[in-house]
Amino acid sequence: MMHFHGSAENIGKLFNRKNYYFVPFRQDNPITKPRSIVFDPNYVIKTIEYSLEQEQIQPMML
Repeated sequence: MMHFHGSAENIGKLFNRKNYYFVPFRQDNPITKPRSIVFDPNYVIKTIEYSLEQEQIQPMML
């Protein structure tokens, strides 16, 4: 299970809002940094394209 440290509540609220789209993300280093996440830059353009169609690219968590 991923923990977002103190930001989990705020991120959870954004997941449920309209017109907020997330670039897929993953854990940075689950061994030494279990609470760290990073986005995958390979998905930025695709996320923008999906957002123009008002769709969230899936999966959000890689």
